[in-house]
Amino acid sequence: MDRLKKAAAEHRRAAAVQRERGRDAAADRHEARADALESGRVTDRTDDVISIFRAAFRR
Repeated sequence: MDRLKKAAAEHRRAAAVQRERGRDAAADRHEARADALESGRVTDRTDDVISIFRAAFRR
């Protein structure tokens, strides 16, 4: 869950930068992604993918 919170914070910072530069559409996309990450609609599967690769390349 920490990865998702960190990613959401990065998207919020990116949205702020985009708004400063006058790119409202890009900022809206970053805000929407941050909202999705914080809402729980996105699942962090990083550990699962890493374990699959480790098992596959162990042989």
